[in-house]
Amino acid sequence: MKIWLNGNVDAHPFIPEAYWKSNYSAVEEQILQADVFVCEANGEIQGFIGIVKGYIAGIFVDRKYRSLGIGKQLLDYAKQKYSSLSLDVYQKNGRAAAFYIREGFAIISEDSDKAVEEAEYNMVWQAQEK
Repeated sequence: MKIWLNGNVDAHPFIPEAYWKSNYSAVEEQILQADVFVCEANGEIQGFIGIVKGYIAGIFVDRKYRSLGIGKQLLDYAKQKYSSLSLDVYQKNGRAAAFYIREGFAIISEDSDKAVEEAEYNMVWQAQEK
């Protein structure tokens, strides 16, 4: 959960930290309902991806291990498990939006997260038929 909290605070400076802290316990319960895939080395969790019925709730990488390709490894693993994936990403989080586009996701619509009054992209990825 510490990786989740730090990841959200770092990636979303346009959203008050108090918002993430106020959702901590709810996410702690929701994560138990998700498929969670973890990148771990030497007994230390470096990052994880949470997926609920093909919806990526988030990819989170510990601060010490960011920009080392762990997020891509987690996403690549999810792509092996699911034939399609979807997600929402805040438009102001340009780095994440660019990452998903680079990884084959397409923006299918734009929406607004009413809880924080921020615009977001709805994105999807579909496996190529072989």
